[in-house]
Amino acid sequence: MKGFKYITAGILFGLIMAKSEAISWYRIQEMFRFQSFHMYGIIFTAVILGAIAVYLIKKFRVRDTQGNVITFKAKNRTLSRYMIGGTIFGLGWALTGACPGPMFVNVGFGYWTMLIVIFGSLIGTYFYGVIIDKLPH
Repeated sequence: MKGFKYITAGILFGLIMAKSEAISWYRIQEMFRFQSFHMYGIIFTAVILGAIAVYLIKKFRVRDTQGNVITFKAKNRTLSRYMIGGTIFGLGWALTGACPGPMFVNVGFGYWTMLIVIFGSLIGTYFYGVIIDKLPH
């Protein structure tokens, strides 16, 4: 099977998210109420591991599945785009109790109401695609 490694990585990701309680609505609410360091520790660990991974990808000129060297393009660093986008993302995360990765993990664990959240996020993504040309990027 061609996509076996991706399915395996997804299952591993889901298990890590579940065992670390990162999919727990209660843990996420604790984070937004500043009652627990648990989720901040997970996020901090992810940021550090991501930085290390990017450094290693750049240093060893890692290639993608088609043999092309992975490159990172500079982004526009306007403050408004990050403040508005981060606020919308954070509000959605606080209201639903899940960011994009855990939404699917929760469905995998049988929390079927997360399908409503996934549907809403897909509608929001589609709406963004419709109005992207009208936004000040």
